[in-house]
Amino acid sequence: MAKAIMIQGAGSNVGKSMLVAGIARALTQRGYAVAPFKPQNMSNNAAVTTDGGEIGRAQALQARACGRAPHTDMNPVLLKPETDVGAQVVVQGKRVATMKARDYGKTKSTLMPAVLQSFHRLADSADIVVIEGAGSPAEINLRAGDIANMGFAEAAGVPVVLVGDIDRGGVIAQLVGTHTVLPEADRARITAFAVNKFRGDVTLFDAGARAIAEMTGWADLGTIPWFDMAHRLPAEDVMDIASRGSGHVKIVVPRLSRIANFDDLDPLAAEPDVTVEIVEAGRPLPADADLVVLPGTKSTIGDLTYLRAQGWDIDIAAHVRRGGHVLGICGGYQMLGQWIDDPEGIEGHAGRHAGLGLLDVETVMSTEKRVTQVTARDLASGTQVNAYEIHIGRTTGPDCDRAWLDLGPHHDGAARADGRVMGCYLHGLFAADAFRAAYLARFGITGGLGDFEGGVETALDALAAHIERHMDLDALLTLAQEIER
Repeated sequence: MAKAIMIQGAGSNVGKSMLVAGIARALTQRGYAVAPFKPQNMSNNAAVTTDGGEIGRAQALQARACGRAPHTDMNPVLLKPETDVGAQVVVQGKRVATMKARDYGKTKSTLMPAVLQSFHRLADSADIVVIEGAGSPAEINLRAGDIANMGFAEAAGVPVVLVGDIDRGGVIAQLVGTHTVLPEADRARITAFAVNKFRGDVTLFDAGARAIAEMTGWADLGTIPWFDMAHRLPAEDVMDIASRGSGHVKIVVPRLSRIANFDDLDPLAAEPDVTVEIVEAGRPLPADADLVVLPGTKSTIGDLTYLRAQGWDIDIAAHVRRGGHVLGICGGYQMLGQWIDDPEGIEGHAGRHAGLGLLDVETVMSTEKRVTQVTARDLASGTQVNAYEIHIGRTTGPDCDRAWLDLGPHHDGAARADGRVMGCYLHGLFAADAFRAAYLARFGITGGLGDFEGGVETALDALAAHIERHMDLDALLTLAQEIER
């Protein structure tokens, strides 16, 4: 019978996703059949699964750490924010509704049966399930109907390890404070703690770790130093995006308010001759950019309005006049066209919205959502890519006659006659080494990074070694409990 252990955080962004990936790879290397699980995730950085659904990108990375194909059961509830107060709700890989936060709060408890169904189905193929919480269990105002942290732990009968982030400071207060505010039954579910992201000599925190253990009664699984190769792994949170590189080719990316699938940028940022600069709101796009990438977004029309509010539309037009290149991916592709029609008000108020006018195409939004893995061939270089689509809307127009990706049954993408403005719906293009090299060659880059996916594997192996060295995995395995039905 499979066992399970749950990793919860004393706050958001304490490094839970990466710890679970590292634990999963380390236990897999020990010979266990491991499966990752996150009951509820909130992220616009999604991955397409082999069963045709979508899950959080972090769970796809964790699946990779386990040597498994990503499956919708690994993240049965995915919330994809569309506005400041609402999100698309994806259950077991399929979109079921768009809800305001208040309405979802009243509904989430009804999703527990689907969450438990996915969990138990996943456990049938594993020796151990490593579960990731969301946010913090200290948010006791959200405890009623909870399916992400202690609500799930109670329903599934699994023990919890609580992780604190020392890089932010106040880690003793994070962990002991959580112990203090939790109701007694939830507090009893926590069996151990770990401290993450320590910089320097970890022995300097020995007294602090002892104090936490004494005040909580929890076992100490270790103080884990900062992992220097973290940037080689896909980031889940938009706040983790940072400008990277010092290469002579500059790629500029405006940070849209609902930016999605931003791991498209990771292979570019890893290139030694490339600088990827993320431009924050209120700043102009640098005039010395070689390429502007308009990334995916969960809300094309809303982010088009946001882009104009920053004056980025003017900057992009000037960039094109100077002879610069622009690439739009998914929602960014839709923005480049003449018009975006939303007759049913799928993204808000029904209407017809002017695009940036840099491609002679237009997009019509519809309720049908395309979620699929694809194999495509770049018509210019002949290189093959394994990519994926997650989008609503259909784009047509004269510039689609210069579609540049062959998907077999049909072509995808559009390009201006001079080739300087291009767009497509495919995510994951730049992870293909041959395509990335061919695309960057137009900017004078030769050679370059080479094996991007191999670099991710190397980073996962290094993370597993890091976890083995600094976390007591033998104790963690002892704490894991058999899953009861």
